[in-house]
Amino acid sequence: MAPKIGIIMGSASDIPVVEKGTPVLEELGIGFEVAIASAHRTPADVENYAKGARKRGIKALVAVAGLSAALPGVVAAATTLPVIGVPVKGGAMDGLDALLSIAQMPPGVPAASVGLNGAKNACLLAARIVAATDDELTAKLEAYAEKEASKVRESRKKLENLPAAPADAY
Repeated sequence: MAPKIGIIMGSASDIPVVEKGTPVLEELGIGFEVAIASAHRTPADVENYAKGARKRGIKALVAVAGLSAALPGVVAAATTLPVIGVPVKGGAMDGLDALLSIAQMPPGVPAASVGLNGAKNACLLAARIVAATDDELTAKLEAYAEKEASKVRESRKKLENLPAAPADAY
């Protein structure tokens, strides 16, 4: 299956964060590719990756980075594809610096941001971007959302020892 989503991370230490998001892409049957390139140590590699992504059939990019989180901005500056930044927890500010770095891109360099270590949400958002022109994927996303909703509904059974809201309250 040809990759539609590209995931780039700044270093191998980000692999556990990425691995939280890729199962949803596998479940939805969306091809993806993963790369490691640093905005600070290998900036030419980042630029080459981002510039070549569209030619490889990539429709959206997920950029995972901690600390200064320059990676999403460098990727966004090198492509017109949608870029979703995933700030990674860690460092002296426990990821807040990464979150703010992604959220404060300068005008003309758009990069969306999800929450700290939010690779799953980033992958789901990338899937929704791809689904904008793919009715089959849209149906898979709707089924996925219903499955997640059913988990919440099922969890209501755990309220048996508490004064639960009536069923018709929902």
